[in-house]
Amino acid sequence: MKGIAAPALDALVREALATGRIAGLPDTLLIDGRHVAAASGETMETIDPGTGRAFAAFAAAGADDIDHAVRAARRAFDGRWRRTAPAERGRILQRAAALIRAHAPRLAVAETLDVGKTLTESRGDVASAARAFEYYAGACDKLHGDTLPQDDAHVAWTIVEPAGVAAQIVPWNYPLSTAARSIAPALAAGCTLVVKPAEQTPLTALMLGDLLLEAGLPAGVCNVVPGLGATAGAALAAHPGIDHLTFTGSVATGQRVMRAAADNVTRLLLELGGKAPAIVCADADVDAAAASIAAGIFENAGQICSAASRVVVARAVHEQLVVALAAHAIALTLGHGLRDPGMGPLNSSAQRTRVAAAVEGALSRGVRAIAGGRIATVAGFDDGYFYAPTILDDVPAGDATVQQEIFGPVLAVQVFDGEDEAVALANGTPYALCAGVFTRDFAAAHRFARNVDAGQVYINEWFAGGIEVPFGGNRRSGFGREKGLEALRSYSRIKGVAARL
Repeated sequence: MKGIAAPALDALVREALATGRIAGLPDTLLIDGRHVAAASGETMETIDPGTGRAFAAFAAAGADDIDHAVRAARRAFDGRWRRTAPAERGRILQRAAALIRAHAPRLAVAETLDVGKTLTESRGDVASAARAFEYYAGACDKLHGDTLPQDDAHVAWTIVEPAGVAAQIVPWNYPLSTAARSIAPALAAGCTLVVKPAEQTPLTALMLGDLLLEAGLPAGVCNVVPGLGATAGAALAAHPGIDHLTFTGSVATGQRVMRAAADNVTRLLLELGGKAPAIVCADADVDAAAASIAAGIFENAGQICSAASRVVVARAVHEQLVVALAAHAIALTLGHGLRDPGMGPLNSSAQRTRVAAAVEGALSRGVRAIAGGRIATVAGFDDGYFYAPTILDDVPAGDATVQQEIFGPVLAVQVFDGEDEAVALANGTPYALCAGVFTRDFAAAHRFARNVDAGQVYINEWFAGGIEVPFGGNRRSGFGREKGLEALRSYSRIKGVAARL
């Protein structure tokens, strides 16, 4: 993006709505600091979910390109980057944060075109990406080892070293902010990177790669190679030159990634989705809880691993809560993300088909939809992938809409009569990524936080916290932690040194 002006947001939105795209979008791989075509010459198209039409094409990496990128990252790691002073790494990350903010309008419009989310959501993602680089910029020179107690004849200490060449397989739902939350701590720790964005949403990761070069990142330190998961992603997961692999995506794909990485004993960080429960106690501020939960399930059309996809509500306030939730769902306007509606489309036709099938299955089993439950249309955007915000009430614990991640704007409501039952329902799925509790009783909130199996617990606000709070899951939600200082440990290794005096 060097040399490309950052025009005002309104001008970019007008350009995109008038032409279906914005000028100057990236269309090549970024390897060793250079923009290159795929070795095979193959390209792919990316589709605007609001219109259902392709609006850009880009190079599609294959196994040869992955190998090229890994070798470039290895040269950069063994050469300059691991020896770059931590304070200098911090200055580069600070410049990257400033450049992300300077190009925020362009990044936000590209993200909306690629993902489908509303412009407000995309602008929030850009701000989160900038904040991630800012946060880890300040941590670069504060990552250190310890001295260890020994007897008088010995001294011992630990050295914190970068893990090496780190691979990132980035999902399609939050391509910029997810990439940033992984790239920034990896660079802060001294790793070099090969980043494989999802084939559905490659643009902002490529744009971020350019901004990092502009910020002063040496060539080869961060390589961005979009392509199909079955080819580029599989080649990256199985490459013997990778020292650490971070994957965010589905359980099934995560299992394949684990199997591929096992042959090389590659260390892994897996974030594999969730079915997060929002527990609403009888003493909760019901209106505030409903507003927070609605935001937690309908943001990005529910395509969030940490979405509030289940409500576990006390029977005493069940009716009051579902009425309030239904009001939020019905009030949401649908539309193209660039028009900044209440909710945008799903990312793809295939994703909408999966969501619709899940809801239709529930309805066929006698589950009642008190809002939505259908494919939606938007005037002027007849081919967009819209689905109505949906609330399914009093769903049995064993129903598929409770047990399986739908990844759409679908909220399943469950009812409890006591605290133990609430915890049992909350823990009653294979997932354990996030959970939330709404109550005025802070002792009860702490008991829920202790007893619910989740990597992160929200109290009285869904999505509370930020880059400072570690994020990751247990059980089928994966393992390892991103965000916070824990992410630095994910991209580091410890060397113990002991000496006789």
